[in-house]
Amino acid sequence: MELFELTLAEAAAAVEERSLSPVELTDSVLGRIDAVEERLQAYVTLTGESARDAAARAEREIAAGGYRGPLHGIPFGLKDMIDAAGMPTTASSRVRADHFAQADSAVAGRLSAAGGVLIGKTHTHEFAYGLTTPQTRNAWDQDRIAGGSSGGSAVAVAAGTATFALGTDTGGSIRVPAALNGLVGLKPTYGLVPRHGVVALSWSLDHVGPLTRTVRDAALVLSALVGPAPEDPGSLRTAPTAYPLSPGDSDLTGLRVGVPVNYYFDRVAPEVEAAVREAHTQLADMGAELVEVEIPMTRYVQATQWGLMVPEATAAHERTLRSVPELYAPDVRILLEAGELVSAGDYLRAQRSRTLMRQAWLSMFDGIDVLAAPTVPMTATKTDQTSVSWPDGSTESVSDAYVRLSAPANITGLPSLSLPVGRDHAGLPVGMQLIGRPLGEAAVLRTGHAYETAHPWSRPPA
Repeated sequence: MELFELTLAEAAAAVEERSLSPVELTDSVLGRIDAVEERLQAYVTLTGESARDAAARAEREIAAGGYRGPLHGIPFGLKDMIDAAGMPTTASSRVRADHFAQADSAVAGRLSAAGGVLIGKTHTHEFAYGLTTPQTRNAWDQDRIAGGSSGGSAVAVAAGTATFALGTDTGGSIRVPAALNGLVGLKPTYGLVPRHGVVALSWSLDHVGPLTRTVRDAALVLSALVGPAPEDPGSLRTAPTAYPLSPGDSDLTGLRVGVPVNYYFDRVAPEVEAAVREAHTQLADMGAELVEVEIPMTRYVQATQWGLMVPEATAAHERTLRSVPELYAPDVRILLEAGELVSAGDYLRAQRSRTLMRQAWLSMFDGIDVLAAPTVPMTATKTDQTSVSWPDGSTESVSDAYVRLSAPANITGLPSLSLPVGRDHAGLPVGMQLIGRPLGEAAVLRTGHAYETAHPWSRPPA
């Protein structure tokens, strides 16, 4: 195994015991970037020299007894919606081509304090307003989409050009690319991870979270990110600060896993459904109790998601949409202009719908601990595919299809973890998401960790 292939937990253990140097690990990751970045295009900006300097500094600190924890000396990527002092934050858009961050975002500052080594800024669908990330290619098949909007972060981790990365998730933008690239992606509870210094798409739906190779890695990164941030008005004031997982623990006795009887298996590719239902059986074999549940208010999901996101995004871009509209990509510009047509009444109705939906979902969780469902209804599509047709005669755009199953966790603000549970006939990854109660990260992480312990996942071909 090459050093760039190590999981975060594996690399951290080796660094702590000084059998692996942060400089060696960083050099391996940078060498991997040299080998694959030209064809994958995961990064907007690379920081090779400063990364080497940070790795050397981490090595000296650890040698002097100043080990800071499992992220010390570990190379990571940041989605280019997230500020890092002195670096551009372009949001993969010509609109922000000249923007340089004056200070670290809250999350970048916390990763720096933990000793992480920033490798670079990763591509996003422009302003995170899309589900494909067209600049970037899937780590498993370059003719397929990477998923979005955190496609660059996902491909970097899957391809070994970052040990972990951060993304943002407004309607599935961490979990969708995680599912399509065979990774773990965590959208935490709304407000658990601060968003100060992160470019907003939709302030009432935006989340920041990790993309990693394992659930255990996700828990390690999350522990470094959580905690109140006074400068972020949406940040939770009290929350758990650590998410320990017992190595090798695959016993789920006493855990109630919700199995949807509606919505989550409607208009889903047969191979995706088969993989997730097999995962349900495997969770039961580990001691979990499967409980059938009806998902509430499903007819309102799409209208509520778009009714919140579209006008909020347009409001965030009001000035630049009027002054430099020609700098936006056509697909994003159309969505932003459409937001000007949403009335205040429609927006308020979407907010009311969100409140009712959240209440109904919380009632559903009275009888279960986690909900286990497909992350996306199909594996990665070809890059030139724009729509998908279903056996019931319906057709939807690729973006609508990918957001459909992930949006409920954004609307309700509930934690959702995507992890790989199989492959389709083409060898492409299938993802399952585990959704929990508010601040239920410990439960979804424990469930995902147990599953991956019993069913290890293989990584993409080099």
